[in-house]
Amino acid sequence: MAGSASTLSFFNSSSLYCNRPFENLRPCSSFEKRFSFTCFSSKKKQLSFMDQILDYIEGGPKLRKWYGAPDLLQKDGNELEEDEAAEEDEVRDAVLVTDGDNEIGQMIILSLIVKRVRVKALVKDKRVAMEAFGTYVESMAGDTKDKTFLKKALRGVRAVICPTEGFLYNIENWKGIQHVILLSQLSVYRDSTGIQAVMNSNARKLAEQDENVVKSSGVPYSIIRTGLLKNTPGGQQGFCFEEGSAAKGSLSKEDAAFICVEALDSVPEKGLIFEVVNGAEKVSDWKKCFATLMDGSPE
Repeated sequence: MAGSASTLSFFNSSSLYCNRPFENLRPCSSFEKRFSFTCFSSKKKQLSFMDQILDYIEGGPKLRKWYGAPDLLQKDGNELEEDEAAEEDEVRDAVLVTDGDNEIGQMIILSLIVKRVRVKALVKDKRVAMEAFGTYVESMAGDTKDKTFLKKALRGVRAVICPTEGFLYNIENWKGIQHVILLSQLSVYRDSTGIQAVMNSNARKLAEQDENVVKSSGVPYSIIRTGLLKNTPGGQQGFCFEEGSAAKGSLSKEDAAFICVEALDSVPEKGLIFEVVNGAEKVSDWKKCFATLMDGSPE
C-alpha cells in the first residue's frame, strides 16, 4: 500500500486518531463510554482513514475477520460475483447510510465501522468511497429513483440512517427494514424567514416528504429534529430535548452523527420524534434517555 507507515493508534481512552481527506474536523472529546475519533490535517500527503486502518490490521485474515471486514475481493483484486440468493433467505444485518458523501454521513459510517457493523452506503463516486473506506463499507453509486438499484441497495438491510433529506420518498417496498433513523432540520426550515426561507424551500419540501413517508411506512422510525447544524467539536456540551428548541438552537455535526448511531438499537414500538440541540443536560445512559423520550413522544 502506498504511503508511509500507518499513524493509526489505539489508546486506553478509547479514542481513535486519524487523517482523512474528506474534511478537516477539529478535535473532539469523548462522551462517557464513547468510542470517538479525532481527525487532523497536515501539509504532508496523508493516507486516507481507511487506508490507515487497513495498514494497521493487515496482519492476516484472522485480524481482518476479527475486525469485521467483509471478504469482498479475491486475491487477484477482482470483485467476487454478487450473491444472487433469494431475498427471503438473506440475513438482514446491514445498516444503510443514504448519503456517504455528506460530512455527517461519513462520521456515521466511521462510527459504525468501529462498532463492527456491516455498512452499506450510497455515494456519488464508488472509486473515491472505496479509497476512503476500503472493503469495510459496501459503497453503491446509482440513481435512487431506479427501482432496480434501490432494491439492490436495500438488500440485506435491517436499518436505514438518513443524514440528509430527499431519499425516503423513493422507497416503495419497506419489507424487511426494522428501523429508519431520519436526521431532520425541518424545524429550522420552518422557522426561517426572508431570503433564508426561499433558499430553504426545496430542502423543506424534501424534509416534509421524508417525514410523511416514514410515518406512513409501517416501519418503526426515529425522527431526530435538530437545531442548526454547526462545525463545532462534539462531546463538549450537553443536550436539550425541549419541544421548540430545534427552531432556535444549534447542534454540533459530530453530536448529530453520534446520536444517530446511538439511536440505532433503541427501536421504538411505532415511532419516535424528538428535538435536540446542544445544551446543559449531560447524557451518560442513552438507552435510558431514548426510553424517556419514547414515553413523552406524541407518536
